[in-house]
Amino acid sequence: MMKKYSKILYLLFTALFVVISIDCSNVFTSRNHSEVISSVNSFSKMLSSKTDILEVGNVAKTNYTKTSDIMVYPGGKPLGIKINTKGALVIALSDIEIEGDKVQSPAALAGIAVGDSIIEINGHEIKRAEDIATYVGRENGQEIVVKVLRKGEKLTFHVDPLISKNDDKFKLGLWVRDSVAGVGTLTFYHEESGKFGALGHPITDVDTATIMSVGKGEIVDSNIVSVRRGTKGNPGELRGIFSENNQIIGSIDKNTTAGVFGTGTKSLICENYATPIKVGFKEEVKVGKAQILTTIDGSEPKLYDIVIEKLLNQTEPDGKSMVIRITDPICLEKTGGIIQGMSGSPIIQDGKLVGAVTHVLVNKPDTGYGIYMDWMMNEINIKK
Repeated sequence: MMKKYSKILYLLFTALFVVISIDCSNVFTSRNHSEVISSVNSFSKMLSSKTDILEVGNVAKTNYTKTSDIMVYPGGKPLGIKINTKGALVIALSDIEIEGDKVQSPAALAGIAVGDSIIEINGHEIKRAEDIATYVGRENGQEIVVKVLRKGEKLTFHVDPLISKNDDKFKLGLWVRDSVAGVGTLTFYHEESGKFGALGHPITDVDTATIMSVGKGEIVDSNIVSVRRGTKGNPGELRGIFSENNQIIGSIDKNTTAGVFGTGTKSLICENYATPIKVGFKEEVKVGKAQILTTIDGSEPKLYDIVIEKLLNQTEPDGKSMVIRITDPICLEKTGGIIQGMSGSPIIQDGKLVGAVTHVLVNKPDTGYGIYMDWMMNEINIKK
């Protein structure tokens, strides 16, 4: 079976440790280009982890008077997700060795910071990481005008490159990344608009924890090929594969705190769940029994029993909207609970899509968090 794929990416899903702010995503492919690293980053190790839930208070059950008429197809299927960033993301600043000395990064001295996206050099648009070395080299040591994107704001810096004694090339003293790829879980597909949502949390850079900007992104079909069962203190993980030659089934245009969003084809509709269901908003969610729709083998999702244990009264998007616990014996036997890779799996209660899995608790693997569908619907401008 493996020979059918021209290029298969094995992706491990690990955790983003929110409490102590340690991003445990890992880079699984990288390529050096003088001082520039253009690499593919496995964002799929992004299910956030926490060691406790002390900050979560009990929220009284809310009575609701109106329900949503929005209909979506539930997801649960794994997707291969590939994103090229806007420009090139600065992931590190480095000193440069010159004859007889080592000097501070020219980029750092000019004011460029880790987390900036370099979008232009001397009037030339940066589309790939390699473009930086190309345009810097052309100036032969002259001052470089660098434009960056920092938290949505465009800034301009003037940098004096230095020639490295290691390879006699002019450098700015920075390392960048321009792409990311991994396997995530589809949450929903809205046929009327053609929009989809996945993950339930943002794709962030492995080194900087910066939310990756989207220059160009696409999704393809994927399969789960193996499962590592989760235990206390050792989160489990799904291993998925996808092929570069697979047909593109959607394009990504947004990477936000509520997940990844874009436009897709009807191939996103799962064969086993080809009937749309209503969206349930936060006023409708209640403590009690529910199910998640997820894939722990192959490419077709299945329903597994859970309990929604606590709800948070939120007024703005947050991936920790509700505390959920896996109770399904089949799921527990195979996975140990919520494992890395279930991120984005739909949460269904009373026949409605009410949320998506987003986090796993390291020391309590059967328990984790989910996001309200309110926040995901907002990203595709579908209102109740």
